[in-house]
Amino acid sequence: MTPISAFINHLLAQETWARNALLPHAGKIACIDVQTMQLRLKVGADGLLESADAGAEAQVTIRIKLSDLPLIAQNRERAFSYVKIEGDADFANTISRLSQNLRWEAEEDLSKLFGDIAAVRMVGLAKSVVQTLGQTHQKIQENLAEYFLEENPMLVRPSAVQGFSAEINKTRDDVERLIKRIEKLERMRG
Repeated sequence: MTPISAFINHLLAQETWARNALLPHAGKIACIDVQTMQLRLKVGADGLLESADAGAEAQVTIRIKLSDLPLIAQNRERAFSYVKIEGDADFANTISRLSQNLRWEAEEDLSKLFGDIAAVRMVGLAKSVVQTLGQTHQKIQENLAEYFLEENPMLVRPSAVQGFSAEINKTRDDVERLIKRIEKLERMRG
């Protein structure tokens, strides 16, 4: 069993509703194809996952581009909009629902190892680090955008592009009107 399937089984073991959702699909195989590797998982009779043979036919194949992994990690609710799904629609829908609603209760697992107080502090610290990283990432993006817009103009503000486009359209229309006037004057002269 792979670490990924062991982790998913850990989550499933804690949630009866999730195992019950998989029970109608017992025996079915899902293939997660991430360009460089494939993970084949079979739904067991108990609603948990088992490793499937590499040659076994999958009822659902979920294809993920490596370049989309950061987007999927950022927004789990929209994760399935970044993947290509082939096969059994009902099974794929169940997998999608589980991916959106199955949550890891890290605090509960850590409390078994370190105690309740330490677990709460560890999870709080992890959340704080993630929040700080997100804020830092946002500030870096804003600073880079400001630099490339103001100090070393390599980017153009959307309002400037719209204004330029409007001027081009006005000039094109003026030129077309001028051409029609010239044609009309030539016809009158000739």
